[in-house]
Amino acid sequence: MRVLLQCCLVLLVLLAGHVLAAERVNINTADVATLDRELVNIGPVKAQAIVDYRTANGAFRSAEQLALVKGIGLKTVEANRDRITVNNARPVVQPLGHSATPQLQQLAHQ
Repeated sequence: MRVLLQCCLVLLVLLAGHVLAAERVNINTADVATLDRELVNIGPVKAQAIVDYRTANGAFRSAEQLALVKGIGLKTVEANRDRITVNNARPVVQPLGHSATPQLQQLAHQ
């Protein structure tokens, strides 16, 4: 009986570790459904806003730049820091005659 209880306990610990392990999400390539499913406090509307921002402004270079998306603050970024990756980020290309927003310039110098 004691061996069975120990086996059950080990199994529960292994399953809990699997459930608690968050999938890493590349915010430069993830689709709306993945962003919605994997990121904390990001629903379908904010996930779509991330994709729209990325389409309009280019790839994110850091997790902190996610805070430039309307409706997403630094608290949300911090809550998701261990889940976010920005692999394959390309520089944001600005049209000629347009400068980066002051917020983006500030983040670029951090």
